[in-house]
Amino acid sequence: MSNESVLLLLVFCPVLGAFLLPALGALSEKLRNLAAFAFVAVSLICSLVLLGPVSRGQTVTVTAGFAPNFGLFHADMLAVFMAIVSTLVGSIIVFYSWDYISHYKERNEYYLMVVLFLGSMMGLVFARNLIFLYLFWEITAIACWRLIGYFRDRVAVLRADKAFLVTVFGALMMLIGFIMVYDQTGSFDYGVIRQKLAVDPLTNVAALLILFGILSKSATLPLHTWLPDAGVAPSPVTALLHAAVLVKIGVYVFARLFVATFTVDEIWHTAVPVIAGASAIVSAGAALIETDIKRIIAYSTISQIGFIFLGLASGNPMGIAGALIYILMHGLAKGGLFLCAGIVEQNAKVRDITKLGGLIKTMPFTAIAFLLCSFSVMGIPPFGGFFGKYMVITGAVNAGQLAIALAFIIGAFLTVIYLMRLFTLVFLGDLRIDAREKSPAMVASVLTLAVLSLAGGILIFYPSELAATAVGQMLGGMR
Repeated sequence: MSNESVLLLLVFCPVLGAFLLPALGALSEKLRNLAAFAFVAVSLICSLVLLGPVSRGQTVTVTAGFAPNFGLFHADMLAVFMAIVSTLVGSIIVFYSWDYISHYKERNEYYLMVVLFLGSMMGLVFARNLIFLYLFWEITAIACWRLIGYFRDRVAVLRADKAFLVTVFGALMMLIGFIMVYDQTGSFDYGVIRQKLAVDPLTNVAALLILFGILSKSATLPLHTWLPDAGVAPSPVTALLHAAVLVKIGVYVFARLFVATFTVDEIWHTAVPVIAGASAIVSAGAALIETDIKRIIAYSTISQIGFIFLGLASGNPMGIAGALIYILMHGLAKGGLFLCAGIVEQNAKVRDITKLGGLIKTMPFTAIAFLLCSFSVMGIPPFGGFFGKYMVITGAVNAGQLAIALAFIIGAFLTVIYLMRLFTLVFLGDLRIDAREKSPAMVASVLTLAVLSLAGGILIFYPSELAATAVGQMLGGMR
């Protein structure tokens, strides 16, 4: 099979396979569950297959037969790296869902939307042009809307509508920016746009509109309020939103466009870190006073996304590489935190941390997994999160952004405080609710993510090599 065929299979297996799941569910629940996992796993395997040639400097491009100079899909190290992160965490989340979602209604729609969600991420990641990027961007919004409102009660529906309206309005602003890019360059193709903008930088109005859409999707201040409210969704869904797919879409598109494709005014290399720093500090403060376990972790996501934006916007190779590493490490650890929260919520029937306590006595594996994942998000060595944060902050210092770097150091300190507060109140002290771990599959999922969070730091050489290759290709330009 050619690399081009592998790329097409990677994208369309989950996108098209998702629509088979309701029919399979009518025949057999087990068959549907296995198929949902298989569709995501196929994308993961295909991503790993493409890793070899891409790491050797090759790029894989699928063009339109009627327009050979117009790229449809394109695989470089940045795209493959993001695909591996999303499908690895996504496949674990689907496996976790087998038990978590088994006693709820509308399971066929759940799996359809989850797999479509992940498939649309693949389409967006490998898109070679702004048209496909926008198309798959909006598909994720539809899937997100249905999944956040999965329980269909009034609060869930209202919060799903809120997330949909914020992100779709941001996407509309971004679309106007894309039209302005076309007006300036005469093309939607990334390669052509890069060549044109190298001579004539993108206008600030177009850059602002596109950035507006990116910040709305990544739930960055002041467009962040929909993400904590999305905690009404099932815990595997919130793990998808925070760890594997939704908020990572924004940082990926920022990397793809503002780092690898556009030439923009220098003001954006200052403005974006300032916005990211404010978002990191404010959301960390909110996490310190919140009592809902899933909302605390959600505010943590908003804060940690700021680190990724800082690294990407610094323009410094070390900062950019650190941001990519932290995308991986945050995805693994934050996915683990939300899935641990799901085990607590489903068995204790409580999300208020002031009413919990002592669960390490009845949920020892969940407690251990939660603590290990927390260490990675905190940036405690030798966990993977430490290396990502260290490189991001060092990159900011190297770029001369000392004040911003200091703000993020404060944000990192606050992360330690609110996550340790969360762990202490939920798992230590006297046992207040006798809740126990009932699903081996769910426990295995969180332990897997916890071990990967630690292994990612111990074996940091390997993700560092991939990130360095991606940075070299991004700064060197797409071919």
